[in-house]
Amino acid sequence: MKALICLCALGLILGCSQPAEQNKKQNKEHLNLQETNTMQEPSALQELSVAEIHARFQDQTLTATTLTSFYLDQIDQHQALGAVIIVNPEANQIAQALDAAWQKGEPRGPLHGIPVLLKDNIDTSDKMPNTAGSVLLAKNFPAQDATLVAQLRNAGAVILGKSNLSEWANFRSNHSISGWSGVGGQTRNPYDPSRSPCGSSAGSAVAVAANLTALAVGTETDGSVICPAALNGIVGIKPTHGTVCGAGIIPLSHSQDTAGPMARTVTDAVLMLEALRSDHKPFAEHLNINGLEDKTLGVVTNLMGYHPPTDLVFEQAVADLKAAGANITECTLPNLRAISKHEYEVLLYEFKANIAEYLAGTQLPYRTLKDLITANEKNADTELPFFGQDIFEAADAKGGLDEDTYKVALASSKRLAGPESIDAALAACGADILIAPSTSPAWKIDTIMGDHFSGGASMAAAVSGYPHMTLPMGFVAGMPVGLSLFSARDSEAELIEAAYAYEQATQHRSPPKL
Repeated sequence: MKALICLCALGLILGCSQPAEQNKKQNKEHLNLQETNTMQEPSALQELSVAEIHARFQDQTLTATTLTSFYLDQIDQHQALGAVIIVNPEANQIAQALDAAWQKGEPRGPLHGIPVLLKDNIDTSDKMPNTAGSVLLAKNFPAQDATLVAQLRNAGAVILGKSNLSEWANFRSNHSISGWSGVGGQTRNPYDPSRSPCGSSAGSAVAVAANLTALAVGTETDGSVICPAALNGIVGIKPTHGTVCGAGIIPLSHSQDTAGPMARTVTDAVLMLEALRSDHKPFAEHLNINGLEDKTLGVVTNLMGYHPPTDLVFEQAVADLKAAGANITECTLPNLRAISKHEYEVLLYEFKANIAEYLAGTQLPYRTLKDLITANEKNADTELPFFGQDIFEAADAKGGLDEDTYKVALASSKRLAGPESIDAALAACGADILIAPSTSPAWKIDTIMGDHFSGGASMAAAVSGYPHMTLPMGFVAGMPVGLSLFSARDSEAELIEAAYAYEQATQHRSPPKL
């Protein structure tokens, strides 16, 4: 079912609605770029890693203020990509304070001075609404930061702004269009603006790929970090469920939602993962160039075959993995159809309950999913011009989380996706990690027929709550495709070792020509 493909945790069109146009005007006003002593040509600031940025802070050829202004200018120049809903009016002020701290020899943390975009379903206490892409939430100004935002600030990050998304994390209609929201309009793939960015973390992925930010936060319920990262040629990590606190994120499903890092390199994604995790568990020691030696990788054969050109690129990736020291075996993932059936039931129940809980903590005039359905009907011109709200309606028809139907579906989905699928496949082929193409290349944006998603590797890891990484593995007709690695619960260290070694051996990242 389409809704299960690119959900996003806790959602696309050739024309922008009036609210999106008004918001673009506001964005430009919010930029308020200051004249700075630009120490380098702007092109020299593109593709910089966190380590390279900090080296330039150290030798005084770059400041956080200059870098922040550069990214704000890039966002302004490339508004046609639809990646950013709003920029933080306090961004320059934050950067200036961080520069002062650096000059005093008091760096705040591992992301000191690094601009970060947040998906627009994450609460901040800055002067930015948290909208989930819906005009219904245009006046939702949270009183405090989401837990992960507070952690990013403690790590020294500059909160640059909010990125566009598939409205309501792509959980409003089975006919939705990835990367479109009533507030932000259509997000476009920077490698070909006529093609989809996937979703729901569309703006986060596009902004990182197009050098509109150094790092971004996405959220995933099922595929919403992995798919847009793959289609936009960047690294995405969906962590083990529960390791990143979900407080302050507009929810979809409490049993699957998780935030995750999106970056241009494995190293930067790992640095951000360390900052996002509640336990701040260190992973940098696993950035091992020999990380594939003696690892057995299981090729998941039933996650292939939906796009032959992508399979050819994947075959080369398998050869490269083997050349870098990996052992290769083959296996299949059991129960995929049954997992999908139970997952959808769980998501319907949980969204109804979880969104009501979130709304109760806001100053908005809505308290239930039915309130949102009614308000969408009243704002149909801006909210329902291309697709409806059939998922909203299906979720609203469900009962409470005390119903046996929900409890059975939840228990069944977790068992089938974890112990009886990923764990079983790892054991059957004696593998440490399972690998597959992340998904097909980007399809054309289609306002009539919606998304043309043909297949992907996200579901089992999403439902089980196990970690999943994607990173660039090459191109099909000029469009990026990603390599997926996933394994047992809490296996991030093994995934990082394999991903880093593959990245360093192949260097497939190539920025779009804007």
